Amino acid sequence: MAQAAAGKTNWFAIWVSVAVVAVVALVIALVVWMNNAATDPGTPPSGSGVNQETGAVVVGSGEQTLDTYIDFMCPICHTFEDTYGGEILDLVNDGTITLNIHPIAILDRYSQGTEFSTRAANAMYCVAEADPDAAVPFMQAMFKAQPDENSTGLTDAQILDIAKGVGVTGVDSCVTDGTYKKFVASMTQKTPVAPGASGIGTPTIAVNGETIANSTIPAKGQFATLFK
Repeated sequence: MAQAAAGKTNWFAIWVSVAVVAVVALVIALVVWMNNAATDPGTPPSGSGVNQETGAVVVGSGEQTLDTYIDFMCPICHTFEDTYGGEILDLVNDGTITLNIHPIAILDRYSQGTEFSTRAANAMYCVAEADPDAAVPFMQAMFKAQPDENSTGLTDAQILDIAKGVGVTGVDSCVTDGTYKKFVASMTQKTPVAPGASGIGTPTIAVNGETIANSTIPAKGQFATLFK
């Protein structure tokens, strides 16, 4: 596994370490949630931008793969995007990787009953189905507007405004009806557990199908070393 260059501080790894206690605290609640989730896997999006089997929003067509599992309420996911998003898109654009984005929902308990994580993941699918090219801009805009944990999160109207901001309209009923909420729940249960973790967490990263510990992610500017 690639390591950070000497003399560089991997702030992402530090932030992840700080978050470990909070993630462990979620494990029991997550198990309860998973045990009570609907057995109906839901209807997957039909658009070409979504892998119906894995639930991944697919970006690019490179031979190597990067899978990211994200929750739109997760502040570390926002940090990950800010830190590595540009480098990841460079790898997509130069044909090195296919990026598989998995919008999941494990932090609904932090949105005062509004199920923001589920609603946001559902909206990601609505956008990806309507316009695959808008999926990444939508994700970026959602993180830019990320609400604080323990708030009510963004409203459906605010999410739809973000979709319109990246050029996607006509998804109102998909968002407000929660068309893919059951699919989000079933895909969340399939999230791999990172090495050393006690349960599902976000972000979770897999390189060429192998889930890696976040602590092994290289420092900013060196993400590409994971694919050499």
